[in-house]
Amino acid sequence: MKAILTVDCGTQSLRTMLFDLKGNILAANRIPYKPHTSPHPAWAEQDVEVYWNALKKGLAGLKEKEPLHFENIAGMGISSMRATTVLVGKDGNVLRPAIVWLDNRTARGPYHPNRLIRTAFHAAGVYDSIITVQSNCKINWFRENEPEIWDKTWKMFFLSGWFIYKLTGKACDAVSSMVGYIPFVNRKRTWAKKHSIEETLMPLENEKRHDLIESGKIIGTLTSEVSKELGLPQGIPLVACGSDKACETIGAGVTDSSMASLSFGTTATIEVCSKKYFEYKKLFPAYCGILPDTWLSELEIFRGYWMISWFKEELGKEECKAAESKGIIPEVILDKLLHASPPGGRGLMLQPYWGASIFDRYAKGSIIGFGDVHGRDDLYRAIIEGLAYSLREGLELIEAKGNLRCEKVAASGGASQSDAICQITADILNRPLVRGKTPEASSLGAAIITAAGIGEHASIKDAVKEMVLYEKEFTPNPEHRTLYDGLFSVYKKIYPALKDIYKDIQRVTNYPETKKMNG
Repeated sequence: MKAILTVDCGTQSLRTMLFDLKGNILAANRIPYKPHTSPHPAWAEQDVEVYWNALKKGLAGLKEKEPLHFENIAGMGISSMRATTVLVGKDGNVLRPAIVWLDNRTARGPYHPNRLIRTAFHAAGVYDSIITVQSNCKINWFRENEPEIWDKTWKMFFLSGWFIYKLTGKACDAVSSMVGYIPFVNRKRTWAKKHSIEETLMPLENEKRHDLIESGKIIGTLTSEVSKELGLPQGIPLVACGSDKACETIGAGVTDSSMASLSFGTTATIEVCSKKYFEYKKLFPAYCGILPDTWLSELEIFRGYWMISWFKEELGKEECKAAESKGIIPEVILDKLLHASPPGGRGLMLQPYWGASIFDRYAKGSIIGFGDVHGRDDLYRAIIEGLAYSLREGLELIEAKGNLRCEKVAASGGASQSDAICQITADILNRPLVRGKTPEASSLGAAIITAAGIGEHASIKDAVKEMVLYEKEFTPNPEHRTLYDGLFSVYKKIYPALKDIYKDIQRVTNYPETKKMNG
């Protein structure tokens, strides 16, 4: 039986999996690691050897579990967390620790318009976006703060591209992995040209750019040296896949705008796949989809379902111990808290900006409506409902801007294994929610793309039909419609009411520490 090998490199762990051509998991291994180090406040870095060693350990585990399937690997695909930057010198060695996507250091940036132009940008509603883009661009930070390292840089990769280079010796990456503050034109699916707005705000020398390849194309075979180091059979083809979120969308079975993809991940996201390019907010591009001529409009909640991890660590140790003894995830046991608190949590509401907002780096989390009736169960429900309100807000914004309607939502990620979380989310989104057979949609997506890339399925869409299976569907409860619609209207007023207060808090406390964030 032919097997597909996938590698999914995430923030907190690396997963190696073997799939058959029907989407069944033959073997799986998860290697955890510390998410990052912080040499300075707001920084997030990681030694790339942590990822490489996790890959070696993960593959060794697969080989031990399924030696026969391991020897019958027909192709390999990689999905990776996005916007994690790796600088490589001319000798092929990494020049400094990778900057992980969670990093919040900022740069001044190269573009400083005069007063008249600034006024025009403000009038057009794009000035804040221009400042955000160039200040968050790590290329600008390297150039301003580590010029000697930047001068030695041969290629700038995201983590996915570094893996490809390490495995095949080819300096390239998938178009659908190009997500971050880089001079890339998503509408045209290619690098920005000289004098473009992208190149003006985030200049990157041509010689430091790598090649681009569409998802589903074979990049090449693993080098004999790497195959030997990793204990893999010789001659395995590596297929271009994409970022974790792009692969996750395919793994959830989403190939058009009739169904949205919802990720219950560290960063919670709602993704809508469309054949037309549009921006739901100025200078916030739709990212390149896995399928040719498709784009993904996305709303992110940084530290989204990580908030469940926060709750488990601070207030759910008892449930975690019980889950470990039963061999299940804590979210399943925590469902009892959600059942103990009524819809709406007796008026306790939460805005889930524990990791700021994609639109406002000063935004903070807030909990509103506390009374003497509230307990741990209401707080947990407020977290789940708050995340769902934010996702609904993003989904409705995308639908309005794109003039489209997603009739259904496909959920994936660890928290999707909780029936209560899925039902609450379906109720608040007011549309059916389906859950896949495997919560590891990113790995499944990479397997689907790889299977099509090596010709085992006629196309990626055909592979989706053969390899994606849904386990359960959650239908919105009509009895909760009026309550949740009313609370959603209230939720949308929270940020406008508090946004100036968030800035005041930062000004008084200097958290986040803007001086150190700027290097």
